[in-house]
Amino acid sequence: MASHRRAAPRWAVAALVTGLILVVAVTTTAVGGFLLLDRWQRAVPQEELLDPADQPPTPERPASPRRRPAPAPEGAGDPVTGPLNYLVVGTDQRPDNPGQAAFADAIVVVHIPAGLREAYLVSIPRDLRVDIPGHGTDKINAAYRVGGGGAEGVSLLADTLYDLTGVTFDGAAILDFAGFEAVVDALGGVEMCLTRSVRSIHTGHVFPTGCQRLRGAEALDLARQRYDLPAGDFDRGRHHQQLIQAMVAQARSEGLVTNPIQLDRTIRAIGSAVTIDTGGVALPELVYALRQLRPDRMTGITVPSYSQRIDGISYVLAEPAATTLYQALRDAQLHRWVEDHPEWHND
Repeated sequence: MASHRRAAPRWAVAALVTGLILVVAVTTTAVGGFLLLDRWQRAVPQEELLDPADQPPTPERPASPRRRPAPAPEGAGDPVTGPLNYLVVGTDQRPDNPGQAAFADAIVVVHIPAGLREAYLVSIPRDLRVDIPGHGTDKINAAYRVGGGGAEGVSLLADTLYDLTGVTFDGAAILDFAGFEAVVDALGGVEMCLTRSVRSIHTGHVFPTGCQRLRGAEALDLARQRYDLPAGDFDRGRHHQQLIQAMVAQARSEGLVTNPIQLDRTIRAIGSAVTIDTGGVALPELVYALRQLRPDRMTGITVPSYSQRIDGISYVLAEPAATTLYQALRDAQLHRWVEDHPEWHND
């Protein structure tokens, strides 16, 4: 039984979390600061992606037993506290085929502990064999598709994850390939420095050793490579982390915050990349609450699992350690779990 250590593609959650960080970076650095928050509020699509019954409680709507009660605000000016759990879905939807319900190409639970200074990115293997409520046993990435995609697909995926892990969510987000490329292009490209050359299995292009500036399509292509790399997905994970840091560095550059045309283009690009369900929290409040979250404070975790063929179909099955991971996630004790299970820490 071979251990399954392949991390789910992290470019999707990287771009989403980077999107929020970019909002903070640009907003808090630019002249006028929070005058930009209204533009972000209007630019980033917000939609109720989770079933209303699973949303955080309000005075008018008592807490659902499937929801972790929302923490009380600490006071005016700091209304968002942790721990927080967000479901991030990266889809394989393509602009040239918008009518087809997509599979979930990446499924990540973003856990932000109390203090909101760090994040744990728990990658759910796309081929994980699970029971999808009302649809029988299948790979977990099918939940988004059989749910119809969009809000309905996210809701069914959240239900599937709840049944599997007992974890509830404070919000959710969807990100697509085209949007990711648009953000990088709007930033004017990013600089990546590679310790070895990487050949694209998709285009044949060779990314040489050393530093180079990449446009959106090139950055996405590099982020998707894992074949021919010594450590496979783990090398790919390092490239993702580099890419996040490069995007944030570019967003914080003086050129962006002093160029109103490029700034507006970046705002609109991030809006095209991400659809967010903030769980009823105003986006400016969420952005401000996450202002101290940085890429070097993100810890990647893969659900302990292994590959196995069942009736001729390749699945991923959870190892016993997955149960302790789910418990640590529910109890907001992931820092201890990572210490005890370093082999599943993929950064």
